[in-house]
Amino acid sequence: MADLSVTLSEIELKIRKLIALKNQLEEENSKLIQRNEDLQLEVEMLMTENSELKDKINKLVIVNVLDNDKEVGESRQLIKALVKEIDKCVAMLNAEQ
Repeated sequence: MADLSVTLSEIELKIRKLIALKNQLEEENSKLIQRNEDLQLEVEMLMTENSELKDKINKLVIVNVLDNDKEVGESRQLIKALVKEIDKCVAMLNAEQ
């Protein structure tokens, strides 16, 4: 009978340890879930900021190119060439129809 009592005590002790470990892991899991959500929000904010900064850089590049008189002529020629290429593509698409 004493062996049974000792065995039951050992089982009870192991169960208590497992319950404590389960509670600890649940708490850690909820903290990690919250941390993950916080990091996802931060990533979204940084991606938005990155996109805005890229747009700003592009606008500044365009302004700088257009401000430079030497490059204005080159830019106009490039734009005309692109428009001609687009016109050719449109003509080809119209011809196929």
